[in-house]
Amino acid sequence: MLHAEHLWTPLGWQRDVMLGQGAETTRARFVLPGMPDLHSHAFQRAMAGLAERRGPGDDSFWTWREAMYAFASRIGPDALRAIATQLYVEMLKAGYTRVCEFHYLHNAPDGKAYAEPTTMSQAIIEAAREAGIGLTLLPVLYMSGGFDGRPLNARQRRFGLTLDAFLQMVEALRAQESAQLRVGIALHSLRAVPEAALREVLASPLASACPIHIHIAEQIGEVQDCLALRNARPVRWLFDHAEVDARWCLVHATHLDDGEMRAIAHSGAVAGLCPTTEANLGDGLFPLAAYLGAGGVLGIGSDSHISVSPVEELRWLEYGQRLATRQRNVAARSAGESVGETLWGAAWRGGRQAAGVAASDDSLRGDCIVLDEAAPLLAARDERSVIDSFVFAGNVPLVRDVLAGGEWVVRDFRHRDEDAIAARFRGVVERLAAA
Repeated sequence: MLHAEHLWTPLGWQRDVMLGQGAETTRARFVLPGMPDLHSHAFQRAMAGLAERRGPGDDSFWTWREAMYAFASRIGPDALRAIATQLYVEMLKAGYTRVCEFHYLHNAPDGKAYAEPTTMSQAIIEAAREAGIGLTLLPVLYMSGGFDGRPLNARQRRFGLTLDAFLQMVEALRAQESAQLRVGIALHSLRAVPEAALREVLASPLASACPIHIHIAEQIGEVQDCLALRNARPVRWLFDHAEVDARWCLVHATHLDDGEMRAIAHSGAVAGLCPTTEANLGDGLFPLAAYLGAGGVLGIGSDSHISVSPVEELRWLEYGQRLATRQRNVAARSAGESVGETLWGAAWRGGRQAAGVAASDDSLRGDCIVLDEAAPLLAARDERSVIDSFVFAGNVPLVRDVLAGGEWVVRDFRHRDEDAIAARFRGVVERLAAA
Protein backbone atom coordinates (compact mmCIF):
# COMPACT_ATOMS: atom_id res chain seq x y z
CA MET A 1 0.00 0.00 0.00
CA LEU A 2 1.23 3.49 -0.85
CA HIS A 3 0.09 6.61 0.96
CA ALA A 4 0.74 9.57 -1.32
CA GLU A 5 0.74 12.89 0.51
CA HIS A 6 0.70 14.59 -2.91
CA LEU A 7 -0.36 12.70 -6.05
CA TRP A 8 -0.24 14.45 -9.41
CA THR A 9 -3.19 13.61 -11.70
CA PRO A 10 -4.44 15.09 -14.99
CA LEU A 11 -6.83 17.17 -12.90
CA GLY A 12 -4.06 18.51 -10.69
CA TRP A 13 -2.58 17.55 -7.35
CA GLN A 14 -4.56 15.42 -4.91
CA ARG A 15 -3.75 15.03 -1.21
CA ASP A 16 -3.61 11.92 0.99
CA VAL A 17 -4.36 9.24 -1.62
CA MET A 18 -3.99 5.49 -0.98
CA LEU A 19 -2.58 3.44 -3.90
CA GLY A 20 -1.79 -0.22 -4.50
CA GLN A 21 -2.43 -3.16 -2.20
CA GLY A 22 -0.82 -4.92 0.74
CA ALA A 23 -0.73 -4.75 4.52
CA GLU A 24 2.44 -2.65 4.79
CA THR A 25 2.06 1.05 4.02
CA THR A 26 4.79 3.12 2.36
CA ARG A 27 4.47 6.86 2.81
CA ALA A 28 5.66 9.23 0.12
CA ARG A 29 5.52 12.98 -0.26
CA PHE A 30 5.44 13.28 -4.07
CA VAL A 31 3.97 10.60 -6.37
CA LEU A 32 3.57 10.86 -10.15
CA PRO A 33 1.96 8.56 -12.70
CA GLY A 34 4.55 6.31 -14.33
CA MET A 35 5.44 7.37 -17.87
CA PRO A 36 4.71 5.17 -20.91
CA ASP A 37 7.60 4.80 -23.37
CA LEU A 38 5.71 4.71 -26.67
CA HIS A 39 8.55 3.72 -29.01
CA SER A 40 11.26 1.15 -28.35
CA HIS A 41 13.64 -1.00 -30.36
CA ALA A 42 15.00 -2.95 -27.39
CA PHE A 43 17.96 -4.64 -29.10
CA GLN A 44 19.50 -1.26 -29.93
CA ARG A 45 20.26 -0.56 -26.25
CA ALA A 46 23.24 -2.93 -26.52
CA MET A 47 24.81 -0.80 -29.29
CA ALA A 48 24.28 2.59 -27.61
CA GLY A 49 27.49 4.60 -27.92
CA LEU A 50 29.01 2.33 -30.58
CA ALA A 51 28.14 4.48 -33.59
CA GLU A 52 29.73 7.76 -32.52
CA ARG A 53 32.92 7.71 -34.64
CA ARG A 54 32.84 9.71 -37.84
CA GLY A 55 32.86 7.77 -41.10
CA PRO A 56 34.77 8.63 -44.29
CA GLY A 57 31.97 10.91 -45.56
CA ASP A 58 29.04 12.76 -44.06
CA ASP A 59 27.29 10.70 -41.40
CA SER A 60 23.49 10.59 -41.24
CA PHE A 61 20.58 8.40 -40.23
CA TRP A 62 21.28 6.26 -43.29
CA THR A 63 24.91 5.53 -42.35
CA TRP A 64 23.82 4.79 -38.77
CA ARG A 65 21.21 2.40 -40.14
CA GLU A 66 23.89 0.27 -41.79
CA ALA A 67 25.72 -0.02 -38.45
CA MET A 68 22.45 -1.00 -36.78
CA TYR A 69 21.74 -3.66 -39.43
CA ALA A 70 25.18 -5.20 -38.85
CA PHE A 71 24.59 -5.29 -35.09
CA ALA A 72 21.09 -6.76 -35.43
CA SER A 73 22.43 -9.61 -37.57
CA ARG A 74 24.15 -11.11 -34.50
CA ILE A 75 21.17 -11.20 -32.13
CA GLY A 76 19.19 -14.37 -31.44
CA PRO A 77 16.31 -14.95 -29.01
CA ASP A 78 18.42 -15.51 -25.87
CA ALA A 79 20.47 -12.38 -26.53
CA LEU A 80 17.33 -10.36 -27.27
CA ARG A 81 15.73 -11.44 -24.00
CA ALA A 82 18.83 -10.54 -21.99
CA ILE A 83 19.17 -7.13 -23.66
CA ALA A 84 15.48 -6.30 -23.39
CA THR A 85 15.26 -7.32 -19.73
CA GLN A 86 18.19 -5.07 -18.84
CA LEU A 87 16.66 -2.21 -20.82
CA TYR A 88 13.29 -2.63 -19.15
CA VAL A 89 14.92 -2.55 -15.70
CA GLU A 90 16.63 0.72 -16.69
CA MET A 91 13.29 2.06 -17.91
CA LEU A 92 11.56 1.25 -14.63
CA LYS A 93 14.31 2.84 -12.55
CA ALA A 94 14.04 5.99 -14.69
CA GLY A 95 10.25 6.28 -14.29
CA TYR A 96 8.80 4.42 -17.29
CA THR A 97 6.17 1.84 -16.28
CA ARG A 98 4.98 0.64 -19.71
CA VAL A 99 6.77 0.24 -23.03
CA CYS A 100 5.52 0.00 -26.62
CA GLU A 101 7.95 -2.38 -28.33
CA PHE A 102 8.11 -1.71 -32.09
CA HIS A 103 9.38 -5.20 -32.84
CA TYR A 104 10.76 -6.21 -36.24
CA LEU A 105 13.46 -8.81 -35.44
CA HIS A 106 11.18 -11.64 -36.50
CA ASN A 107 13.43 -14.14 -38.32
CA ALA A 108 16.76 -15.82 -37.74
CA PRO A 109 19.90 -13.84 -38.71
CA ASP A 110 20.00 -15.64 -42.08
CA GLY A 111 16.48 -14.40 -42.83
CA LYS A 112 14.80 -17.78 -42.45
CA ALA A 113 11.74 -18.08 -40.25
CA TYR A 114 12.08 -19.76 -36.88
CA ALA A 115 10.20 -23.05 -36.47
CA GLU A 116 7.96 -21.12 -34.09
CA PRO A 117 7.36 -17.77 -35.85
CA THR A 118 6.78 -15.88 -32.58
CA THR A 119 10.12 -16.95 -31.07
CA MET A 120 11.59 -13.45 -31.00
CA SER A 121 8.31 -11.90 -29.86
CA GLN A 122 8.23 -14.37 -26.97
CA ALA A 123 11.69 -13.22 -25.95
CA ILE A 124 10.32 -9.68 -25.62
CA ILE A 125 7.25 -10.86 -23.68
CA GLU A 126 9.41 -12.87 -21.28
CA ALA A 127 11.76 -9.92 -20.80
CA ALA A 128 8.90 -7.59 -19.88
CA ARG A 129 7.43 -10.17 -17.51
CA GLU A 130 10.77 -10.72 -15.77
CA ALA A 131 11.42 -7.00 -15.39
CA GLY A 132 7.84 -6.28 -14.33
CA ILE A 133 7.09 -3.57 -16.87
CA GLY A 134 3.81 -3.26 -18.77
CA LEU A 135 4.21 -4.16 -22.45
CA THR A 136 2.36 -3.15 -25.59
CA LEU A 137 3.90 -5.42 -28.21
CA LEU A 138 3.75 -4.09 -31.77
CA PRO A 139 4.77 -6.72 -34.33
CA VAL A 140 6.01 -4.91 -37.42
CA LEU A 141 5.04 -5.47 -41.03
CA TYR A 142 8.16 -4.92 -43.18
CA MET A 143 7.84 -6.03 -46.80
CA SER A 144 9.85 -3.84 -49.18
CA GLY A 145 13.10 -1.90 -49.21
CA GLY A 146 11.83 1.40 -50.60
CA PHE A 147 8.94 3.37 -52.07
CA ASP A 148 9.73 1.77 -55.43
CA GLY A 149 8.88 -1.68 -54.06
CA ARG A 150 12.41 -3.09 -54.26
CA PRO A 151 12.93 -6.39 -52.41
CA LEU A 152 14.49 -6.44 -48.98
CA ASN A 153 18.27 -6.55 -49.02
CA ALA A 154 20.24 -9.29 -47.25
CA ARG A 155 20.39 -7.40 -43.95
CA GLN A 156 16.67 -6.62 -43.97
CA ARG A 157 15.43 -10.14 -44.62
CA ARG A 158 15.23 -11.05 -40.97
CA PHE A 159 12.68 -8.23 -40.59
CA GLY A 160 10.46 -9.41 -43.45
CA LEU A 161 7.11 -11.18 -43.24
CA THR A 162 4.47 -11.95 -45.81
CA LEU A 163 1.15 -10.32 -45.15
CA ASP A 164 -0.45 -13.64 -44.17
CA ALA A 165 2.41 -14.51 -41.82
CA PHE A 166 2.15 -11.09 -40.20
CA LEU A 167 -1.58 -11.36 -39.57
CA GLN A 168 -1.18 -14.87 -38.20
CA MET A 169 1.55 -13.65 -35.86
CA VAL A 170 -0.61 -10.83 -34.53
CA GLU A 171 -3.52 -13.20 -33.97
CA ALA A 172 -1.34 -15.72 -32.13
CA LEU A 173 0.14 -13.05 -29.89
CA ARG A 174 -3.25 -11.48 -29.24
CA ALA A 175 -4.30 -14.73 -27.52
CA GLN A 176 -1.78 -14.00 -24.74
CA GLU A 177 -3.12 -10.55 -23.82
CA SER A 178 -3.51 -9.62 -20.16
CA ALA A 179 -3.59 -6.49 -18.03
CA GLN A 180 0.18 -6.17 -18.43
CA LEU A 181 0.35 -7.27 -22.09
CA ARG A 182 -1.39 -5.57 -24.99
CA VAL A 183 -0.80 -6.40 -28.65
CA GLY A 184 -1.19 -3.87 -31.45
CA ILE A 185 0.18 -3.63 -34.97
CA ALA A 186 2.98 -1.64 -36.53
CA LEU A 187 3.58 -0.70 -40.14
CA HIS A 188 7.29 -0.09 -40.36
CA SER A 189 7.00 2.87 -42.75
CA LEU A 190 5.36 3.84 -46.01
CA ARG A 191 8.51 2.81 -47.84
CA ALA A 192 8.41 -0.69 -46.27
CA VAL A 193 4.67 -1.44 -46.64
CA PRO A 194 3.20 -1.37 -50.17
CA GLU A 195 -0.11 0.41 -50.61
CA ALA A 196 -2.10 -2.79 -51.24
CA ALA A 197 -0.73 -4.40 -48.09
CA LEU A 198 -1.50 -1.31 -46.04
CA ARG A 199 -5.12 -1.38 -47.23
CA GLU A 200 -5.48 -5.07 -46.41
CA VAL A 201 -4.01 -4.73 -42.91
CA LEU A 202 -6.28 -1.81 -42.08
CA ALA A 203 -9.31 -3.71 -43.38
CA SER A 204 -8.52 -6.68 -41.12
CA PRO A 205 -10.62 -7.14 -37.96
CA LEU A 206 -7.31 -7.26 -36.09
CA ALA A 207 -6.83 -3.53 -36.73
CA SER A 208 -10.31 -2.44 -35.70
CA ALA A 209 -9.67 -1.62 -32.05
CA CYS A 210 -5.96 -1.74 -31.32
CA PRO A 211 -2.99 0.64 -31.45
CA ILE A 212 -1.53 1.20 -34.93
CA HIS A 213 2.00 2.62 -35.07
CA ILE A 214 4.10 3.74 -38.04
CA HIS A 215 7.43 5.50 -38.60
CA ILE A 216 6.75 8.52 -40.76
CA ALA A 217 8.46 11.70 -42.04
CA GLU A 218 11.56 11.09 -39.93
CA GLN A 219 14.05 12.07 -42.62
CA ILE A 220 14.16 14.63 -45.44
CA GLY A 221 15.22 11.82 -47.81
CA GLU A 222 12.01 9.94 -46.99
CA VAL A 223 9.92 13.02 -47.78
CA GLN A 224 11.74 13.55 -51.08
CA ASP A 225 11.32 9.91 -52.15
CA CYS A 226 7.62 9.94 -51.29
CA LEU A 227 7.11 13.13 -53.30
CA ALA A 228 9.00 11.68 -56.25
CA LEU A 229 7.24 8.31 -56.35
CA ARG A 230 3.81 8.99 -54.79
CA ASN A 231 3.43 12.68 -55.62
CA ALA A 232 2.68 13.59 -52.01
CA ARG A 233 4.46 14.18 -48.74
CA PRO A 234 4.34 11.11 -46.40
CA VAL A 235 1.84 12.37 -43.83
CA ARG A 236 -0.42 13.83 -46.52
CA TRP A 237 -0.29 10.56 -48.47
CA LEU A 238 -1.20 8.58 -45.35
CA PHE A 239 -4.19 10.79 -44.55
CA ASP A 240 -5.36 10.50 -48.16
CA HIS A 241 -5.20 6.68 -48.07
CA ALA A 242 -6.13 5.70 -44.51
CA GLU A 243 -8.57 6.67 -41.79
CA VAL A 244 -6.11 8.09 -39.29
CA ASP A 245 -7.70 8.46 -35.87
CA ALA A 246 -6.98 8.03 -32.16
CA ARG A 247 -5.79 4.45 -32.70
CA TRP A 248 -2.73 5.72 -34.54
CA CYS A 249 0.70 6.74 -33.33
CA LEU A 250 2.78 8.56 -35.95
CA VAL A 251 6.34 8.05 -34.78
CA HIS A 252 8.71 11.01 -35.32
CA ALA A 253 6.52 12.95 -37.81
CA THR A 254 9.40 15.41 -37.84
CA HIS A 255 9.17 16.96 -41.28
CA LEU A 256 5.67 18.39 -41.66
CA ASP A 257 4.12 21.27 -43.50
CA ASP A 258 1.43 23.27 -41.72
CA GLY A 259 -1.41 21.30 -43.28
CA GLU A 260 0.09 17.97 -42.21
CA MET A 261 0.67 19.25 -38.68
CA ARG A 262 -2.94 20.36 -38.37
CA ALA A 263 -4.20 17.09 -39.85
CA ILE A 264 -2.42 15.07 -37.17
CA ALA A 265 -3.62 17.38 -34.41
CA HIS A 266 -7.24 17.29 -35.56
CA SER A 267 -7.27 13.51 -36.10
CA GLY A 268 -6.65 12.66 -32.45
CA ALA A 269 -3.64 10.53 -33.40
CA VAL A 270 -0.55 10.61 -31.20
CA ALA A 271 2.65 12.21 -32.42
CA GLY A 272 5.29 9.82 -31.07
CA LEU A 273 8.33 11.99 -30.34
CA CYS A 274 11.78 10.60 -29.48
CA PRO A 275 13.92 13.69 -28.88
CA THR A 276 17.18 12.06 -27.77
CA THR A 277 17.21 9.61 -30.69
CA GLU A 278 16.09 12.28 -33.14
CA ALA A 279 18.96 14.46 -31.91
CA ASN A 280 21.47 11.60 -32.00
CA LEU A 281 20.52 10.72 -35.58
CA GLY A 282 20.31 14.32 -36.78
CA ASP A 283 16.65 13.98 -37.73
CA GLY A 284 15.38 17.48 -37.04
CA LEU A 285 12.86 19.20 -34.76
CA PHE A 286 9.12 18.65 -34.43
CA PRO A 287 6.94 21.82 -34.56
CA LEU A 288 5.93 21.55 -30.91
CA ALA A 289 4.44 24.97 -30.18
CA ALA A 290 2.19 25.02 -33.24
CA TYR A 291 1.12 21.42 -32.61
CA LEU A 292 0.16 22.06 -28.99
CA GLY A 293 -1.60 25.23 -30.09
CA ALA A 294 -3.67 23.13 -32.49
CA GLY A 295 -4.67 20.75 -29.68
CA GLY A 296 -2.42 17.88 -30.77
CA VAL A 297 -1.75 14.74 -28.71
CA LEU A 298 1.85 13.66 -28.10
CA GLY A 299 3.90 11.08 -26.26
CA ILE A 300 7.57 10.26 -25.86
CA GLY A 301 9.73 7.23 -26.65
CA SER A 302 13.37 6.34 -26.13
CA ASP A 303 13.55 4.59 -29.55
CA SER A 304 17.23 3.63 -30.07
CA HIS A 305 17.91 3.99 -26.32
CA ILE A 306 20.92 6.23 -26.67
CA SER A 307 19.33 7.53 -23.47
CA VAL A 308 16.78 5.86 -21.19
CA SER A 309 15.11 8.67 -19.30
CA PRO A 310 11.69 10.32 -19.61
CA VAL A 311 13.19 13.38 -17.94
CA GLU A 312 15.80 13.73 -20.66
CA GLU A 313 13.25 13.18 -23.45
CA LEU A 314 10.99 15.90 -22.08
CA ARG A 315 13.87 18.24 -21.31
CA TRP A 316 15.23 18.01 -24.83
CA LEU A 317 11.77 18.25 -26.35
CA GLU A 318 11.53 21.67 -24.68
CA TYR A 319 15.18 22.67 -25.12
CA GLY A 320 15.13 21.94 -28.84
CA GLN A 321 12.28 24.39 -29.19
CA ARG A 322 14.09 27.00 -27.10
CA LEU A 323 17.16 26.76 -29.31
CA ALA A 324 15.10 27.01 -32.50
CA THR A 325 12.90 29.91 -31.33
CA ARG A 326 15.30 31.65 -28.93
CA GLN A 327 12.47 31.78 -26.39
CA ARG A 328 11.82 30.07 -23.05
CA ASN A 329 8.95 27.99 -21.62
CA VAL A 330 7.70 27.09 -25.09
CA ALA A 331 5.46 24.16 -24.11
CA ALA A 332 3.50 26.21 -21.58
CA ARG A 333 0.46 27.70 -23.29
CA SER A 334 -0.64 30.34 -20.78
CA ALA A 335 0.79 32.62 -18.10
CA GLY A 336 1.75 30.80 -14.91
CA GLU A 337 1.56 27.34 -16.49
CA SER A 338 4.28 24.87 -15.52
CA VAL A 339 6.34 23.49 -18.43
CA GLY A 340 7.20 20.34 -16.48
CA GLU A 341 3.61 19.58 -15.56
CA THR A 342 2.42 20.38 -19.09
CA LEU A 343 4.92 18.02 -20.67
CA TRP A 344 4.59 15.21 -18.11
CA GLY A 345 0.82 15.28 -18.36
CA ALA A 346 0.72 15.46 -22.15
CA ALA A 347 3.25 12.66 -22.58
CA TRP A 348 1.50 10.48 -20.00
CA ARG A 349 -1.91 10.85 -21.63
CA GLY A 350 -0.59 10.42 -25.17
CA GLY A 351 1.59 7.50 -24.15
CA ARG A 352 -1.31 5.65 -22.54
CA GLN A 353 -3.38 6.26 -25.67
CA ALA A 354 -0.61 4.98 -27.95
CA ALA A 355 -0.18 1.92 -25.73
CA GLY A 356 -3.87 1.06 -25.98
CA VAL A 357 -4.42 1.60 -22.24
CA ALA A 358 -6.98 4.05 -20.93
CA ALA A 359 -5.51 7.11 -19.22
CA SER A 360 -7.87 6.96 -16.25
CA ASP A 361 -7.54 7.48 -12.51
CA ASP A 362 -7.52 3.67 -12.14
CA SER A 363 -4.32 3.47 -14.19
CA LEU A 364 -2.63 5.78 -11.67
CA ARG A 365 -3.19 3.28 -8.91
CA GLY A 366 -1.14 0.50 -10.47
CA ASP A 367 1.59 2.46 -12.28
CA CYS A 368 3.24 5.26 -10.37
CA ILE A 369 6.63 6.55 -9.27
CA VAL A 370 7.77 7.94 -5.92
CA LEU A 371 10.23 10.83 -5.97
CA ASP A 372 13.05 10.98 -3.46
CA GLU A 373 11.88 13.70 -1.10
CA ALA A 374 15.28 13.61 0.68
CA ALA A 375 17.19 14.57 -2.46
CA PRO A 376 18.94 17.98 -2.23
CA LEU A 377 17.50 18.90 -5.62
CA LEU A 378 13.99 18.74 -4.14
CA ALA A 379 14.76 20.77 -1.02
CA ALA A 380 12.10 23.43 -0.35
CA ARG A 381 10.03 22.25 -3.32
CA ASP A 382 6.25 22.01 -3.14
CA GLU A 383 3.55 20.92 -5.56
CA ARG A 384 4.02 24.02 -7.69
CA SER A 385 7.70 23.37 -8.36
CA VAL A 386 8.49 19.69 -7.85
CA ILE A 387 7.82 18.44 -11.40
CA ASP A 388 9.72 21.33 -12.97
CA SER A 389 12.67 20.54 -10.68
CA PHE A 390 12.42 16.83 -11.52
CA VAL A 391 12.47 17.50 -15.26
CA PHE A 392 14.89 20.41 -15.53
CA ALA A 393 17.19 20.50 -12.50
CA GLY A 394 19.77 17.86 -13.41
CA ASN A 395 20.57 14.20 -13.94
CA VAL A 396 20.74 12.91 -10.36
CA PRO A 397 18.29 9.95 -10.10
CA LEU A 398 15.18 11.13 -8.28
CA VAL A 399 12.89 8.10 -8.78
CA ARG A 400 13.09 6.24 -5.45
CA ASP A 401 10.33 3.62 -5.81
CA VAL A 402 8.27 2.32 -8.71
CA LEU A 403 4.90 0.58 -8.68
CA ALA A 404 4.09 -1.20 -11.98
CA GLY A 405 1.07 -3.37 -12.57
CA GLY A 406 0.24 -2.96 -8.89
CA GLU A 407 3.56 -4.46 -7.71
CA TRP A 408 6.67 -2.86 -6.28
CA VAL A 409 9.43 -3.42 -8.84
CA VAL A 410 11.86 -0.75 -7.61
CA ARG A 411 12.46 0.03 -3.94
CA ASP A 412 15.07 2.49 -2.67
CA PHE A 413 16.47 2.97 -6.22
CA ARG A 414 17.04 -0.76 -6.82
CA HIS A 415 15.14 -3.16 -9.05
CA ARG A 416 14.16 -6.41 -7.36
CA ASP A 417 16.39 -8.55 -9.65
CA GLU A 418 18.82 -6.04 -11.12
CA ASP A 419 22.11 -7.80 -10.25
CA ALA A 420 21.28 -11.09 -11.97
CA ILE A 421 19.75 -9.31 -14.96
CA ALA A 422 22.77 -7.03 -15.37
CA ALA A 423 25.20 -9.95 -15.14
CA ARG A 424 23.34 -11.79 -17.91
CA PHE A 425 23.30 -8.65 -20.05
CA ARG A 426 27.05 -8.15 -19.64
CA GLY A 427 27.73 -11.71 -20.72
CA VAL A 428 25.61 -11.37 -23.83
CA VAL A 429 27.18 -8.06 -24.87
CA GLU A 430 30.67 -9.46 -24.37
CA ARG A 431 29.81 -12.42 -26.61
CA LEU A 432 28.33 -10.11 -29.25
CA ALA A 433 31.45 -7.94 -29.19
CA ALA A 434 33.66 -10.99 -29.68
CA ALA A 435 31.59 -12.38 -32.58
